[in-house]
Amino acid sequence: MTANTLHTTFSETMAGQCRISDTGSSTSCTLDLDVTVTELLHPMADTVAGLRGRVTVPDLAEDSAAYGTLHIAPLTRKRLRYQLDFTALDGRALHLDGWKSVSFKRPLRSMTTLPATITDDSGQVVAETLVRFSIPRHLWPMLRSFRLRRNRQSHVDDLLPRWDGTPGRLEVWYTTLTDPDTGTGVWVHHELVAPSDSGPARLHGWAAVFPPGGPPVLDRFGPRDWHPPRHGWVADTPDVTVSPTHLRGTAGQIEWDLHAEPSGPTLFTFPQWAWRTGVLPGAQVVPRPAERFRGAIRYQGRNLHLADAPGATAHIYGHGNARRWAWLHADLGDGDVAEVVAAVSTRPGLRRLPPQPFVRLRIGGRDLPAGDTLLAALRLKADVGLPTWRVWGRSGEYWLHIEVTQPPEDTVDVDYRNPDGSPAVCHNTERAHVHIVVQHRTDGRWTTYREWTLDGTAHAEVGSGVTDGSSHERGSH
Repeated sequence: MTANTLHTTFSETMAGQCRISDTGSSTSCTLDLDVTVTELLHPMADTVAGLRGRVTVPDLAEDSAAYGTLHIAPLTRKRLRYQLDFTALDGRALHLDGWKSVSFKRPLRSMTTLPATITDDSGQVVAETLVRFSIPRHLWPMLRSFRLRRNRQSHVDDLLPRWDGTPGRLEVWYTTLTDPDTGTGVWVHHELVAPSDSGPARLHGWAAVFPPGGPPVLDRFGPRDWHPPRHGWVADTPDVTVSPTHLRGTAGQIEWDLHAEPSGPTLFTFPQWAWRTGVLPGAQVVPRPAERFRGAIRYQGRNLHLADAPGATAHIYGHGNARRWAWLHADLGDGDVAEVVAAVSTRPGLRRLPPQPFVRLRIGGRDLPAGDTLLAALRLKADVGLPTWRVWGRSGEYWLHIEVTQPPEDTVDVDYRNPDGSPAVCHNTERAHVHIVVQHRTDGRWTTYREWTLDGTAHAEVGSGVTDGSSHERGSH
């Protein structure tokens, strides 16, 4: 499922004042918007773009699921009209309507100033607002967010095998989930290893179950010679089958038969350009970031029946494992998720650097940080260790702090080999604890935007590879 048209995406932030009609009082107003233009954006454009984002008016609205349109016609109509629908704190449906009136005498001021009116369903004016796009504060984040996209692929395409026969490659698909009734965590891991010495590619993997109050159970399957699966499938061997909607398999004493309900679009932990082009030594994405699973798992004579179990399926392609890495997937509820990959490269000259954290949150359908996650990673820091590791730092107008704890009694150690034969080991738990704080800079000060605490329902891993000096990377396990 692809589209052969060009389209442009970017993010825009405007902030200013809002006058509430009922009380006559003034308060701040911030619009954080993601714009999707269904064509190549140019000065002569006269087109309607899609809007999604957040409307923040203290004591009136704090809605991260606002949506609407932006009519872009700077030359043909000399205006840019913004229309947004959002929900007030008291549950009312509100509508923002305003436009930037383009003036060639004052192009900078007219293109950065948006007066707008907020009304309710009856048409009554609820508030009048005046917000501005700040050149010093907002221009650079906006420029960084600009993307020109062609032939956008669906999340199903991002799940399909990428290996093209090149030796020395590693491809991984892993699914993690949590049973909402018992708190049991589940990890099913498939990996295709194409040896560096041009030996035959093999598919192998493992499954693990993490019951609360008991030790984790882990067993392996394979290896099997790799054969391309049927069209639209990921894997099809006597041990396991993986399709976009079904996972089935046996690993020793563990059996699983899982059906996955469709989720939102791919979550790009690594930049989309890196995944599409393969120019980096390795990249990780999450084609199914907020799945809901149903089915059954049998382990050690016990049966676990799943219904509406939250989880995700990720996909990695690269040359092998990183020197050190940490990984987190956290289902935050209501379709919101957090994904973190922090890694140290094996490449000479980069091995002594601290872990580089790639972070992507999807909140209310919006991905944060906006723009390129590689650029955002340059401003973030990570302290990787066990049992607790952290990621923190500023990205645009947001400050992130993520703390992950992997209880030793709920963690399994798994050893395996890179394509060149060098060893690696990971320490994984599907019962991790995590605390996430996202702060937003408003009116010159940091305020808490969102905060989550997960007790035993996050999925996390810390790993390391022992190398012989050659290059192999994987974002996470």
